Amino acid sequence: MSDTPFGFGLPPEEPTGGDEGKEKGNQGGQGGPNPFGFPGMGLPGGGQGGADNPFAAMFGSMNPNDLGAAFQQLGQMLSYEGGPVNWDMAKDIARQTVAQGTADGVKDTSVGIAEKSAVEEAVRLADHWLDGVTSLPSGATTAVAWSRAEWVEATLPVWKELVDPVAERVGAAMGSVLPEEMQAMAGPLLGMMRSMGGAMFGQQIGQAVGVLAGEVVGSTDIGLPLGPAGKAALLPLNIEGFGKDLGVPAEEVRLYLALREAAHARLFAHVPWLRSHLLGTVEGYARGIKVDTSKLEDVVGQIDPLNPEQLQEALQGGMFQPQDTPEQKAALARLETALALVEGWVDAVVHEAAKPRLTSADAMRETMRRRRASGGPAEQTFATLIGLELRPRRLRDASRLWASLTDARGVDGRDGLWEHPDMLPTASDLDDPDGFVHREQLDFSEIDKMLGEAAQKRDQGEQGAQGDDEGEGKK
Repeated sequence: MSDTPFGFGLPPEEPTGGDEGKEKGNQGGQGGPNPFGFPGMGLPGGGQGGADNPFAAMFGSMNPNDLGAAFQQLGQMLSYEGGPVNWDMAKDIARQTVAQGTADGVKDTSVGIAEKSAVEEAVRLADHWLDGVTSLPSGATTAVAWSRAEWVEATLPVWKELVDPVAERVGAAMGSVLPEEMQAMAGPLLGMMRSMGGAMFGQQIGQAVGVLAGEVVGSTDIGLPLGPAGKAALLPLNIEGFGKDLGVPAEEVRLYLALREAAHARLFAHVPWLRSHLLGTVEGYARGIKVDTSKLEDVVGQIDPLNPEQLQEALQGGMFQPQDTPEQKAALARLETALALVEGWVDAVVHEAAKPRLTSADAMRETMRRRRASGGPAEQTFATLIGLELRPRRLRDASRLWASLTDARGVDGRDGLWEHPDMLPTASDLDDPDGFVHREQLDFSEIDKMLGEAAQKRDQGEQGAQGDDEGEGKK
């Protein structure tokens, strides 16, 4: 978990005038973080105007153009009346972060026709290979090649589902720290704090998602379906960076990642309860959060409305650090097991499809296992956003269990376990995979037959009753 799960900072604007632009951007504050992008707010004293004059401290070092932009941004923040996260701001900052490029200097680019064709062909071939190793049919109705900006646009709706429950709890905490009799009097201040909280969440999420867009290779990197249903998506620019130092031909890297994306698509498309189960577990975790309001109580009466940096510093000090609770631990255990089962199944079927065809199958498998199990950038980003690590810690155990199930029960017997969550292996089954594999299988055929016969008798009875009613009507 990050030490500052809700520490917010707006990414700096990319200078447009070379060194001159950088110098201009640095005016007005060099003493600390500038959470809102306003020149003059980085210094403890607020800028060159001195601490005795808050307006001069905030705005004294600005030129007229900067001053107008600052007032406009501050107005947008304080006028926000939406949900717990300012998603418009999050989207804008994510796009801005993407436009700045990654730390290695690689800028986002539009996807060309050749790259789109290569991705479509890779997903088509991957789906063909998967047909022979799983009973689940194709789940990708379309294959798409995304730029980083397109990934941001396509995944924000799911980020909203994941983050809003946690942000809602934080927002409620901000309004509960004052005694009830004082809340009516402090209404304007609390409203402003909630607006600023929504803006701060928007800043943090936007920056994190924008950074993540420079690292992901598809829409399922964190084991959750971030993209629209039915779309297998790959990011050619990021795939190129991912495979640069692997010593594997680019075509094989793209094919292996297409196999993983297509396998995830099959699972989420044909296991209808899986998506809601995973997202519901995250929400269950959010319900168990206990916000540490003691720090909030200490500083809420001291926050200067004209100096939002005080609230920023309080946030960075761990004011909203989630507390461990039995509910959170149980939800986290369920989520980790579910993620391990998803990632283990994908790992097993992809390896079975790739091993006979790709010389790099073993090396690619190990690379992806380490990336997922050790907690890569995606897991760290999510931990920063809501304090929850999406790490399939038992990926290797789950993969071995699925492979053993294939040997013992065949492809249909293995994939049939996805019909209902109660049929899946549990965390204890990962401890004893052989016991689960050779356990007597539940036979649902007789139950299905009995239910079918009962339904048939009921339908016949209803038809008979309807015939009697019609006969009585004719009399």
